[in-house]
Amino acid sequence: MSTDLTLHQLFSPAFPTGGFAYSHGLETLVAEGQVTSAEELRDWLETWLAQGTGWSDAVLFACAARGEDPGALSDLALALAGTAERRRETELQGAAFAATCRAVWALDLPEMAYPVAAGRAVALLGLDAEAALGTALLNTVSGYVGAGIRLIPIGQSAGQEVLAALAPACAEVAARAMAASLNDLGGFAPLIDVASARHETLGVRLFRS
Repeated sequence: MSTDLTLHQLFSPAFPTGGFAYSHGLETLVAEGQVTSAEELRDWLETWLAQGTGWSDAVLFACAARGEDPGALSDLALALAGTAERRRETELQGAAFAATCRAVWALDLPEMAYPVAAGRAVALLGLDAEAALGTALLNTVSGYVGAGIRLIPIGQSAGQEVLAALAPACAEVAARAMAASLNDLGGFAPLIDVASARHETLGVRLFRS
C-alpha cells in the first residue's frame, strides 16, 4: 500500500480512537456563551494549535517520530495534561490507536499517550513525519470542528470553512514542531485549560471532555 494512503488511514476520522467523543473543553465554552459562532470556533482552535495542547502534542509527536524514548515522552505527555479529563482523553485515544496499529500492522506499540503513540507509529511505518504530523493535527481539529457543529450549532459548510482556514496553521505548526525539541514545549492558553477543568461539573454533557 502507498505510504501516503497509510498516512491518511492512520489519521482518518474512521480510525477507531474515539476522538469524536471529546471536545477538549469546547462544550464548556459553548455552554457559557464564550464560543457562539464559526469565527469564534476558528479563533479557539487557532489558540489551541499555537499556544495550547496542539503545540505541545505536536512537539511530542515529532520527538517520538525522531526515535526519542517513547516511554519517557508518554510520561511527560501525561504530566502535561492539565486536567483529569484531558489526561483521560490522551490516554484512552492513545491506547485505542496503539491497539489498532498492533492488530493491523503488528507494530511493537504499547499503550501510551496519543501524540507519542502516533509519532512512534509513524517512525515504525517509515512514513514522512512532517506530512503525518500535519495530517494528524488537521484530523484532531476536524474532530473539534465536528463538536462545534453540533454544540454551537453551525452548519456543515461553515465547519468546512473553518477547517480550510486552519489547514495552513496545521502545516505551519507541524513544520515548527519538526524543528523543535522538548525545550520548546509550553504555551499560554489558560481559558482552554480552565474550560477543560470546569467541564466535569456541567449539568448536561454530550462529550467526555
